[in-house]
Formats: sequence, structure tokens, C-alpha cells
Amino acid sequence: MTTMEPHSELSGLSVLVVDDEEDIRRGLRLLIEALGAQVRIASDGQEALHQLEKEPADIVLTDLMMPRMPGTELLACVRERWPETLVVVLTGFGTVQSAVTCMQGGAAHFLTKPFDNEEVQRLISRLGRFALAARADKTVASEVIACDPAMRAPLEVAIRAAASPVPILIEGPSGTGKEVVARLIHERGPRSALPFLALNTAAVPEALLESELFGHERGAFTGAHRRREGLFERARGGTVFLDELASMPTSFQAKLLRVLQDRRVRPIGAADERAVDFRLISASNKDLERCVRAGTFREDLFYRLAVVRVRLPRLADRPLDIEPLAEHFLAQAAATCLPRQNTPPVLAPEARSALRAHPWPGNVRELENAIQRAVIAAQGPVIRPHHLGLEAPPVTPSPNGEAETYQEGKQRAIERFQREFVQRALEAERGNVSRAADRCGLTRAALQRIMRAHGINRRDFQTAP
Repeated sequence: MTTMEPHSELSGLSVLVVDDEEDIRRGLRLLIEALGAQVRIASDGQEALHQLEKEPADIVLTDLMMPRMPGTELLACVRERWPETLVVVLTGFGTVQSAVTCMQGGAAHFLTKPFDNEEVQRLISRLGRFALAARADKTVASEVIACDPAMRAPLEVAIRAAASPVPILIEGPSGTGKEVVARLIHERGPRSALPFLALNTAAVPEALLESELFGHERGAFTGAHRRREGLFERARGGTVFLDELASMPTSFQAKLLRVLQDRRVRPIGAADERAVDFRLISASNKDLERCVRAGTFREDLFYRLAVVRVRLPRLADRPLDIEPLAEHFLAQAAATCLPRQNTPPVLAPEARSALRAHPWPGNVRELENAIQRAVIAAQGPVIRPHHLGLEAPPVTPSPNGEAETYQEGKQRAIERFQREFVQRALEAERGNVSRAADRCGLTRAALQRIMRAHGINRRDFQTAP
């Protein structure tokens, strides 16, 4: 049996193998332990759930056809109760419909028996790196970057409030890292060992919001095939984070207020209320005080939520954090998007200048996306401005306040294309002007004129062979 070399990077990975055949359990355990991961085994779905209740796993590799509880039911339970756990379904009945059903149910991958040993190891290695990177993202020390005073001030408020049980409202434009700060509060508080459950209320249809938060009984409505606990019950003493509260329907706000006051929920279709224990952190990308004045948000709910308010600045208002954040996202992207043997690329000085000059309307999320795009687009060890794919900064308005004409906009677009076209050619030819000119279909003199016009230096593209 050929196996991959052990990976020390997977030493913290936890995998649960679920199969009713002992030989398959033993074989998969040996394959995955050879990668350096910690492996547990279970003979059926019910035993797997008991093990997960005691200790969650990063990856669950489960057979589809098993007695007592089929793999599809185990998949549904894991996705509901441990949404961050990756589930791989393994079956000898590899029909297209089975694969579609499992993937629609939230499976991370689908494998058929007889499986290829190296294929299993490659899959677990890839998913394992992803799971460990995602776990590291939630480690506050490596995620929250606040070099700029504009970010340090609200962060200090958040840290001071973490030890108290009072509700906290985090405010700021989309993409500023509200959930990251919510996780910081959770990790620094007394409930850090308990669950952190997040819900974007804007992403849930109004008809399903009550079920998501309060739960429902079996048969409560069409499609309710089993009892489901809501977010407040599943927290079990942990933290519930509700994002984009301004989008919450006014008809539902009174129900949420009552839960906050009484600490009890009534699942849909239930006869009795149930006590719940949770710490609430909420967030909004809109000014909730304005929403109160506009009549779209209840005043009593606002004051219940905003005992402590943390206001996060736009990325453009915390310029000292742009480069440290870029370096952080660069390390993340290189670990997850590049082959393990590749050396992570570095940011060229002109790329750093482009990052500092960009207005970042999408805030930190836009910066993360730009760095991920650059890591994939860069062909060499250096990230150039054109790899970032940033839009050109807006043109300064003319003194008479006139809008840019069509011809002016067209000329800007042509110049930008020309500059990026030449930069790509120079990068491909490692700064050799003659070969870059041939690649562009230009004479050497014509290419040099374009380089002078755009301030392009061939030495910036020279790399070691």
C-alpha cells in the first residue's frame, strides 16, 4: 500500500471515520494516521453522534449505507449541530443521484468504494489544511490586526466589555470585520470554551427566521421531518452573534425582545417554552438609531441590544492597518491556494503603494479578496499592482466641477490597459525589454516610450532565473 509522507502540519487535525465494516475502518484509520492526523472510529451514525458530543471533529468520513442511521441522516445532523465540521461521504453505491443528494445536503466531498488509497490521502490532506486554516482564522491573536489608533480604540472597548455578560452592539460598514470582533469578545470572555454561533439575519427569509432562532417541532410545518433546535438552544451557554439586525422584520423584533427579557423560547409547534442560556452580540451595517427614528426598528429592542456599542472604522480610515492586513491575508492565501512546495510570493513596492492608494470601498473584505486574487494571478515570486485587479482611483474633479467626459474616460481606460499589458509582458520576460517588445508586437523604442510614459522600470521585473 502506497502512502504519502506524514505531514506535521496535520498533527492537530481530528478525523472521525464512520463505517459498519471493521476492515474499512481499520484501513482508513491507517491511511489517515499516516498523514499525522488524530483518528477516531465509530461503527454507525449513532455512535458517531455520541463521540461528536464528547469531542467534535474537523472532518467526518462516513459510509452512506449503515444500519440504525444512514450516512445521509448523519450528514444532516452534523451539518446542523457542528456546521464547521467537513463531511466526506464514502459509499459503494456511487450513483449520480447519491452524489447530488449528499452535496446538496452539505457534504464537502463524495468518494466511492473501492477507494484509491492515495486519492483518500490527497483529499484528507487538502480538506485538513483548509479546516486547520479556518480554525486558525478564528484564533483571535492571529486574526485581529489593529496597528492604527482608529481601530485600537474600539478594540479596547470590545476587550473591556468581553468579561461582562451585557449585550454588545457592533456597528460599521460591510466588510469592516464585525464578526471577527465578535469572535474576539467571545474568546476573551468567560464563555470561550462554549459554542460561538453566528447568523446573518438578512440571509434568512422572514418565514424561516423564527425556526432558525427558536427551533421547531417535528411536523410543525411542511418539510419539518424532525425536531430541530434553534440557535438560542444550541448555544448552551455560549455566544449567539446576530448580524445585519437592521434587516430584521419589525414583526419579529418583538419576539426577539421577549427572548432577551425572559431567556425562554417557544419552538414552532411546541406547547411549552424552554429556558435558554446565551450571551448575545449583535451587529449592523446601518445606523440603528436612525432606523429607530425612521420607525423601522423598535426603540426598546435597540436599548436592550446596545448596552455597549463598538463602532468599527472603514479600512480607508485606518491606513496603518492596510499593509499588515495584506501580509496576513497573503500568508493565509499562500497556505491554502498554492502547492505546499511553492515559496509564497511577496508584495512589490509598487503593489504596496497601490494598496495604500486604493480607497477600499469594500473595506477589509475587499482587501482579502484582492490578495487572494493576486496570489492566484501572479506567475512568479512577486506580486505586481496589476495582479491585485484594483480599479484605478477616481479622477480628481476638474476645477469647474464638470463631470469627466466620455472621451476622457475612454482615454483613461486605454492608458490603464496599455500600462498593464506592458507590465505583464515585462514580467513574463523577466524584465528583458527586447523580448517583451516582441511579445507585444512593438519595436524596442516604442515599448521604451510607453515605459517612460507610465514610469515603468524594467528592473522591477528582473527575477533570479
